[in-house]
Amino acid sequence: MSERVTLVGLDFGTTTSSAVIADASLQRNAVTGRTELSDVRERFRSEMVFTPLDDDRIDVAAAETHLDAWLSAGAVRSEDVFGGGALLTGLTAKRENADVLVDLIRRRLGDTLIATADDPCLESWLAFLGNTANLSRAHPDRVFLNVDIGGGTTNLALGQNGQVRRTGCLSIGARHIEFVPGTYRIRRASPQGWLVLPHLDVPRAFTDGLREAEVEHVLDFYMRLIEAAVSGDRSMFRDWPARDFEQVPFDLPPDASEPIVTLSGGVGELVYAHLRGEPWLPTTHFGDLGIDLARRLVQSEKLGKHLSTYVPAGGGRATVLGLLRHNTEVSGSTLYLPSPELLPLSEMPVLGTVSTELPDADLGDLVERAMRTPRGGCLFVKLAAADVAEVRALAGRLTAELWRTPFVGERPLVLLLRENLGKVLGHYVTEWGQLPIKLVVVDEVPVHDARFVQIGRLRQQVVPVSFYGL
Repeated sequence: MSERVTLVGLDFGTTTSSAVIADASLQRNAVTGRTELSDVRERFRSEMVFTPLDDDRIDVAAAETHLDAWLSAGAVRSEDVFGGGALLTGLTAKRENADVLVDLIRRRLGDTLIATADDPCLESWLAFLGNTANLSRAHPDRVFLNVDIGGGTTNLALGQNGQVRRTGCLSIGARHIEFVPGTYRIRRASPQGWLVLPHLDVPRAFTDGLREAEVEHVLDFYMRLIEAAVSGDRSMFRDWPARDFEQVPFDLPPDASEPIVTLSGGVGELVYAHLRGEPWLPTTHFGDLGIDLARRLVQSEKLGKHLSTYVPAGGGRATVLGLLRHNTEVSGSTLYLPSPELLPLSEMPVLGTVSTELPDADLGDLVERAMRTPRGGCLFVKLAAADVAEVRALAGRLTAELWRTPFVGERPLVLLLRENLGKVLGHYVTEWGQLPIKLVVVDEVPVHDARFVQIGRLRQQVVPVSFYGL
């Protein structure tokens, strides 16, 4: 049996915002017996628009206009939305009213959709999946490093054969200093923008704009930091001011000393447009340093040598494509859910992993933390043998801790495991319904190094599961 569902990807970045909407089939795999998302077909892709900002705040009314226009053009009904997500990235995530936009998205699309603000490692991971994953699968023996450069951040993700191994983030982007388009007259700057100028011998007033030599100073500093991160040179980030531009450290493993570099984000899109033969746009055409930074990337020996040979498909929309296609998992159909009305569950904190090897004191601490969390908590379950004896032993220990630390009110406890044992584990933990607890056990989901999980409503005996805060 197959059902068509809707996937939505939204990206509100420092400079631009966009949407991608797709159909997918929710159907059972005849070989594995699992229900899966397949036959993903894009049905609407918006034009990129400038992220609506009003000084240091998001212009929520303008953002609402864009959002409603996209959802209308994509014929989206909230009840049909199965997965995907929305991201506020870069400097937009830092605006003082970013939470208002998050609430707006939730009102339009319900709790089945993630809205995540300021999660740089998630953005790095999604950009790799949307831009470079297929290319890396075509060359499984090579290591790829995707560098996603937007208006506010440079997100790095190292991967091989479609799998991400490392992520990191620099507070470097094209729009930390904004200009009057066509000139270098400064309109405004972020804290990082103001930080870099005096350090680079640009201490004077800016009423006349930056001189070309001063622009080159800024670009030199940006490129030194990006090239140091790509080459694995951690020494540069030990001292001020470079250390203030390292948002999440990026560690290059020894076996990846010369990765193939791909680009994404708005600056990456400018680079690939130039490599396709399109002329460079005029100076500060977008009111920032994106074009200048793109020129320098093409000229860089460390970043530019593979750009013409290994060309990814995602371009500037890599993050939103990765969000749409890769951020939602489908559970197994044997989940333990005696109270379906508990769903959806959003922003459930992932507190740790339980296993038969975990000491009693640590297990008790995890249960107590889950009980004290206002939303309840989520625990990964790690099984070694995945046989009945191990499941019963681990369930018995959990049950004992839950009797000692009873959950108050409607706080749920969510258990996630890779194996097809959801109902079995749930029945053992609750002693076949005797333990008074709001328990949900979701099986056949991959283990992610994530801080939060979101579980959507039941559909065809499965639920969508999304991870974020990677």
